Amino acid sequence: MTDRETDQGYEFDRGTTVVARSGEPSVFDAELDGGWRIGKGINGGLLLAIAARALAAELGGGEDGHSDPFSITAYYLSTSTAGPAELRTETLRRGRTVSTGTVSLLQGGEERLRAIATYGDLDRHAAGDIRTSATPPNLPPPEKCVGAELAPPSFVEQAELLSRLDLRLDPDTVGWAMGAPSGRGVIQGWLRMPDGREPDPLLLLLAADALPPTSFDLGIGGWAPTLELTVHVRAKPAPGWLRLVHSTRNFADGYMEEDAEVWDSSGRLVAQSRQLARVRVQR
Repeated sequence: MTDRETDQGYEFDRGTTVVARSGEPSVFDAELDGGWRIGKGINGGLLLAIAARALAAELGGGEDGHSDPFSITAYYLSTSTAGPAELRTETLRRGRTVSTGTVSLLQGGEERLRAIATYGDLDRHAAGDIRTSATPPNLPPPEKCVGAELAPPSFVEQAELLSRLDLRLDPDTVGWAMGAPSGRGVIQGWLRMPDGREPDPLLLLLAADALPPTSFDLGIGGWAPTLELTVHVRAKPAPGWLRLVHSTRNFADGYMEEDAEVWDSSGRLVAQSRQLARVRVQR
């Protein structure tokens, strides 16, 4: 989806809009909205979606345009804040089935994020062969899960992002909010946009980084800024709720990996991700 096709009525689309800069090919302008803040900076998944939208405009042109991210890896180089941003894209390879490009997001001349991605056309694979041993997380229905309105006030104050999401967490994975983390390193729940915006490949990038850090469930307080995030988009999601599960198996010396799966309302695994995060342990 290019900036001209963006539905400005939805908060996610407004928050990820990129505008091609006149007279400067492959350069786009964006405005980072502080309403997507978590901790001290803009949410990493939202930033990834902005970068991915710019790359879709870069790689999506022509008869064999490739507008859907298949795989995207971003390195977060400095904290992004509310305000203007510039995105610079480059096509590395253009093929018949997939194309590869890079994008950098800058503010005030300082690079905040750099990503490399492979794009294609997910519609071409909609009816392809699917073989998976993965199973969706077993969750209570959304109405029996814990909404953001029940989160501790101190948590909400640091996560304006929550007001932009309809996020319902599995009660079995929110003991950390009451001072009783399970120690398993798992947080899971349901996600949809409260303004009715249905999920698509770009929204899956946000979903892969939408839950609280799994270090909370290990009993480790403090935010966990993302250093690197890779998302694989496997299919265009069906309308409706997304089911998310985030987990970590290893925290060591202030760093942890976090794996995520995103399942759509049809029960299909539509995205997978892994990130490396720096956990700021509260003393």
